[in-house]
Amino acid sequence: MNAIEVRELQREFKTTTGIFRRKNKTVRAVNDISFDVADGELFGLLGPNGAGKTTSVKMLTTLLIPTAGTARILGYDIIKDAEALRPRIGFIFGGERGLYWRLNATDNLRYFASLYYIDPVVARKRVPYLLEMVGLKDRADEKVEGYSRGMRQRLHIARALLHDPEILFLDEPTMGLDPVGARELRQTVRNLQDEKKTILLTTHYMFEADALCQRIAVINQGKIVALDTPQKIKETVKDLSVVEIEVFGIPPQVVEKVKALQVVESASVENRDQRQLLIVHTSRSAEAIPVLIAELNGLKLGRVTSREPTLEDAYVRLVGGE
Repeated sequence: MNAIEVRELQREFKTTTGIFRRKNKTVRAVNDISFDVADGELFGLLGPNGAGKTTSVKMLTTLLIPTAGTARILGYDIIKDAEALRPRIGFIFGGERGLYWRLNATDNLRYFASLYYIDPVVARKRVPYLLEMVGLKDRADEKVEGYSRGMRQRLHIARALLHDPEILFLDEPTMGLDPVGARELRQTVRNLQDEKKTILLTTHYMFEADALCQRIAVINQGKIVALDTPQKIKETVKDLSVVEIEVFGIPPQVVEKVKALQVVESASVENRDQRQLLIVHTSRSAEAIPVLIAELNGLKLGRVTSREPTLEDAYVRLVGGE
């Protein structure tokens, strides 16, 4: 049984460009996307910033009306049945500030429970249960203003679960979190799976989607370019090897020459502290390494390694970017 069914969903926005000669322009943020999410599945929408993930979630949570296409959640049409659907879903947008910082966690949840018209007897049991689920039981009596960003984000999740929704939408929940906070929040998401919740998670962190999601839709420029399990998507680059070369200063023109080599499928540079990392995708690793070293002759090089491709490498191939 499918909890979410999306068919050819579109969303366009009207924008204005130019300063002196202003022109109207139509931008299609979401372009004919279709997918299903099974009941109890943790499904990921993976893509870079601006790919259309948040716009998609806003349509599915009835906050935006689609330009075209249809979507049904728990059998409800997201337009015609919006009022009936809303009590059955919960959603969290990364970085939102929807808590009262002068109140502690318990009082925050009790207040929002009253807004959801949850019976006070039920709320008294559910609030401590949710705080324990998200790992805030020992900090429940502290004011939210003293919480770390990760703790506040976990409290957001508890707030979204107060009315026990059947489907939870998490839009980049780890955005802006430090590594420890992000790890703790990912564990909270795993705990939600024990609750048999259907979860739609958006992220632009490849390793996060790989670690959490049962299936992933890779979205780029408003279109879904791949839809499968993380393992199946990684298998699309099983013919590739990834060569990483530490470089201490590499001119842009040298990078372009590397990209033009016959043994290179794609190449990019990441800045890391006082060094750079040249990342090369190639199907001929043994042959490519000496060719790359020769092309980089005259530059100061560090460690050279070859590794198996990751989900991020598969994404690079799928979207044709860097």
